[in-house]
Amino acid sequence: MSTITAPVASEAPKPLYTSLFVQVLAALVLGIVLGMAAPDFAVGLKIFSDAFLKLISMIVAPIVFCVVVHGIAGAGDLKKVGRVGVKALVYFETMTTVALIVGLLLAYLFGPGHGMNIDTSTLDAKALSNYADNAHKLQGGGIGSFLMNIIPTTSIDALSRNDVLQVLFFAILFGTSLALVGGEKAEKITSFIDAVSTVLFRTMGLIVRVAPLGVLGAVAYTVGKYGVGSLKQLLSLVALFYVSVAIFVFGVLGGVMALAGLNILKFLAYLREELTIVLATASSDAVLPQIMRKLERMGVKDSVVGLVIPTGYSFNLDAFSIYLTLAVVFIAQATNTPLSFGDLLLVLGVSLITSKGAHGVPGSAIVILAATLNAVPSIPAIGLVLVLSVDWFIGMARALGNLIGNCVATVVVAAWEKDLDRDKARRVLDGTELVDVTAG
Repeated sequence: MSTITAPVASEAPKPLYTSLFVQVLAALVLGIVLGMAAPDFAVGLKIFSDAFLKLISMIVAPIVFCVVVHGIAGAGDLKKVGRVGVKALVYFETMTTVALIVGLLLAYLFGPGHGMNIDTSTLDAKALSNYADNAHKLQGGGIGSFLMNIIPTTSIDALSRNDVLQVLFFAILFGTSLALVGGEKAEKITSFIDAVSTVLFRTMGLIVRVAPLGVLGAVAYTVGKYGVGSLKQLLSLVALFYVSVAIFVFGVLGGVMALAGLNILKFLAYLREELTIVLATASSDAVLPQIMRKLERMGVKDSVVGLVIPTGYSFNLDAFSIYLTLAVVFIAQATNTPLSFGDLLLVLGVSLITSKGAHGVPGSAIVILAATLNAVPSIPAIGLVLVLSVDWFIGMARALGNLIGNCVATVVVAAWEKDLDRDKARRVLDGTELVDVTAG
């Protein structure tokens, strides 16, 4: 009996309407139409978006726990796990710094806030009160408080609150302990967790089928509530942020992917369904499990995926980092607040820390921005009110850029660790994946 390699047998093409990608695009267009034609009705459709995100939220934490524990316990070599973790953190900090500088440079180059001449006394402080309260809680005792918040009160509490960073912390401890125990006992638990993970991924597959409804609700609500005219004053900021994310993705991340021997355009095409969902819902949580599975199928070792992706959700927020410095400079320009070189260095330094707490905080973008501005007293924090009305629109590109950054990070760390099957990755991205066919 011999083994040969042959292309996958061709199948009858499925009807176009069965494609999740096509369904999501149709829902997106329908949401825009409803938002413009019947805004009051469209605003009421937000329940679809809320329900979809709640379904996703229900399952994200246990999936992260199972994947991370299985990845560490299955790796066998704890030194390797530690090495992957250190390489991931080095990459995260490098990319975060680059993203912060990109936002800063483009804000100064294009000056989106110049000419607005906003008098801070005319801004609505009440609109900011809830975010300011959360910012103070988040900022708390600075980096010490942030590090303490990583440790969950109880493991069940972390899971019940869907705090991904705390779940990740417990999962790393649990997975490491399993690897140290070893033997039959550890094998039984590892096999059980792997089985639970398989069931959870299947559950996620069922939930994802209703993604078009979630997209319809999110887009219809956004267009119905804010309309097109409401964006005119802040259009330059929104447009500049989208351009900034595009420059970072295709320029910086594209270059990094090229060094790994892969094409960023083909990579984005491979993830198009997930990226469309994220763009419409402004939430990268909505596709976390599917992204992890797709990266594994692309040739990235599961232990790397299980460690880098969940960690990146809290430590590698590239688009969010761009937004931080861009928004800070925008507010300073709009309120005619001069910024010294020392102020800019302070913004960069503080942002490196505050950006790490963005994931999982209600109204995270405004909250973290408030926490950042509280550390830079020369800029009026009340200026945050200016960006509230367009935060959702900015949030779509922010979530998209964060997700792409994390996916690229996983591929790069895997290539760095020699845990990436480059040949398989190229075949998958080219759409020519081959399979083994056994002939007698």
